[in-house]
Order: sequence, then C-alpha cells, then structure tokens
Amino acid sequence: MLDRIERLNPALNAYIELTAERARASARAAEQEMSRRVFRGPLHGVPVAVKDLFFMRGAHARAGSLLYRDFRPEFDATSVERLEAAGAVILGRAHMHELAFGVTNVNPHYGDCRNPWNTRCVPGGSSGGSAAAVAAGLAFAALGTDTGGSIRIPASFCGVTGLKPTYGRISRHGVMPLAWQLDHVGTFGRSAEDSAIAAQAIAGGDPMDASCLAAPAPLWMEQIDARPPQSWKIGVVGPPLVSRIHPDVSAAMAQAARVFEDAGLGVGETSIPDSIEAGELAHLQ
Repeated sequence: MLDRIERLNPALNAYIELTAERARASARAAEQEMSRRVFRGPLHGVPVAVKDLFFMRGAHARAGSLLYRDFRPEFDATSVERLEAAGAVILGRAHMHELAFGVTNVNPHYGDCRNPWNTRCVPGGSSGGSAAAVAAGLAFAALGTDTGGSIRIPASFCGVTGLKPTYGRISRHGVMPLAWQLDHVGTFGRSAEDSAIAAQAIAGGDPMDASCLAAPAPLWMEQIDARPPQSWKIGVVGPPLVSRIHPDVSAAMAQAARVFEDAGLGVGETSIPDSIEAGELAHLQ
C-alpha cells in the first residue's frame, strides 16, 4: 500500500504526510498476532488513513494550515487509539481543506487534493483527502469529520460511502474543532459495510468528551443487511433547498428514490422551510 501511495499520491495529493514507520510497526505486530491465531476483528491489519485534524502522537496535525505547521501533539485522539486497538494500520495524514472550513480541498499551502476519477476536478471537502485516498485504493477506510457536509460532500464527489453518525456517537477528544455544537467524527469506506466496520471500531462513550453519548453505539454491522421498517417514509427534498441542479444530479436523486420504492417504502416530495435563511444564519458571527 505504501508503494501504491508513492506511485499515485504525487498526482492526487490525498496524503499530506505519511507515518510509514508507525504503519510498518503496526503491520508487523498484526502479522505476529495473526501467526499466533490472535484476531482483533475485521480491521486487524487493514491500512487506513486519518484526516489531518486528528491528533497522532509525534505526527504533525496541521489542519491544512500554516498556523499549525509545526504542531505535533503529544497524545492520540480517542478515535485513533481505538483504530489501533482494533488492529488497524494507520498509513498517514489525509489532506484537507484549510481549517476544515470549505468544500473543495483547494489548499494554497500544501497543494490541492485531486479527484481520483478526474484529476482536473476537486474531491470535495473538507475531508477530501480521506475520500480520495479510499476511492483511489490508497487506504481501505479513512476517518473524517463533518460539520456542514465535510464527509458527505467528498464521499459523493469521489463515489465512496461516507458516514456522518448521530451526534455524540464517536468521541471528538483529540480532534481539532470547527464548531463544537456541530462537529461529528465519521468514516469513509468503499461500501456501506466498510464504513460501518470502521465506525463500529471507534464508536462508544468517552469520559474525555463531555458531548459523547454514554450509551453503547448501535451494532451497525448487524443491521447492515436488515430491511428498513415499512413504516419509514422517505422525503425527496425539492425547492427552495434543491433547485437549479444539474440534470445528472436530478436523475441520480430519482434513481435513489426508486431504490427506496423498490424496498417497499413510501416516497414523497417534501420541503424544508427557511432552509436558505438557515444557511445564511449559520455563517453569522
């Protein structure tokens, strides 16, 4: 995987920094445990990427900015600790939009991250490096954060699955904040199952994060193939929030709605009142 990153990352800039020695040590430890028939779970020995907002002891945590270019935290974020406890091999720091405040991953300080499907295009942001790394096969899963779309946007741009879980399901301890009331830690995978595997490994209460829910997280892996309750109603959002969209996007939304209809769920149009005004208010200081 490190060889693949060496070949492809110069064109994609999905990683801002590799933690190769730490990765090799984790891989050797996983190999030795497996040789003794010790298995930690589905992430054991799996290479993953971590957004540059997450603390990793000894590695830079630049947040895509020159403000933190020399910052090296002295401890790991809870989610990083839990990844490694699950046996994951962390390859490095995924690139991001500066300070997580943007959706393009165009970065004047460390270069722009590129979309693996078309390097003339952006990967979305702010967790663009995480999505690009997973899409390009430079990691099997990745951590990201989402405040106003920073997982969901790059997931859609890069064609991978991004999970923004319920607020408080995953600890934010050791994650550089954008907005405490809205920040979520989530995961990327090349499928819903992969994203769920990564999220399951890091979810759960954390006394170091007062906003983290104490209740155990749902068993997402057990629910991945379950059919949704027939009582669910699926709303397809229209104007004013969804307007002036490209025909390809409109067609993709209609196709997604048909998937729910085929599953036997009720699908209907809905609207979100004052959605445009709410977006404008969100940026007031």
